[in-house]
Amino acid sequence: MTQSELNQAVADATGESVSTIRRRGFSVVTPLTVFQPDDAEDYALPSVVDWDALERQQRRSAA
Repeated sequence: MTQSELNQAVADATGESVSTIRRRGFSVVTPLTVFQPDDAEDYALPSVVDWDALERQQRRSAA
């Protein structure tokens, strides 16, 4: 995708003029390469906390 094509696509999507989009400086970014360790299964899901489950566990531990 050329810069002109990108500017036109963003202008079409936002309803702004191409000159406005050009001034705002949109650009194509190459996706980052993410390091995958050998044990990638452990890292397959994002790190999340189930706050309700944690609270239940803490209540059981306190009792």
